Amino acid sequence: MLSNCQNVLVALDGSEQAEKAFQEAIAICRTSKAKLFILSVINNAELSTSAYAFAKVFDQEKTKVETEMLKKIYDANKQGVEDVAVIVEVGDPKRFIIHAATEVYPIDLIVIGATGKGTLTRAVVGTTTDYVVNHSKCSVLVVK
Repeated sequence: MLSNCQNVLVALDGSEQAEKAFQEAIAICRTSKAKLFILSVINNAELSTSAYAFAKVFDQEKTKVETEMLKKIYDANKQGVEDVAVIVEVGDPKRFIIHAATEVYPIDLIVIGATGKGTLTRAVVGTTTDYVVNHSKCSVLVVK
């Protein structure tokens, strides 16, 4: 099944588990010659309630994420995956992962870490991962 994938989406949030998911997605894409979609969603609920602070923090976060995505493209290319697309969005990560994978891009497989960087969900499967597994129309690989 994994060798038949043509479009693989990996969701990144800066966590250790997301990095493991990224490496797994690279391995799958390298083996199957699939296109790698790297998705990072800036969670607007975590930024701020003040409009001024939101704009300032958002700009800083967006710059940080865009820089990280350039590094990820380089890493993927260096490991033999040449067809890479980056998606950076703002909103609710779990809903946007599903939206991207089912309505925007022709995704065959979502690769996601078991937990994200939220401290309350590290002991069990994260709420984002749980949502993606239960709402995805394509296969989901959960990486621990």
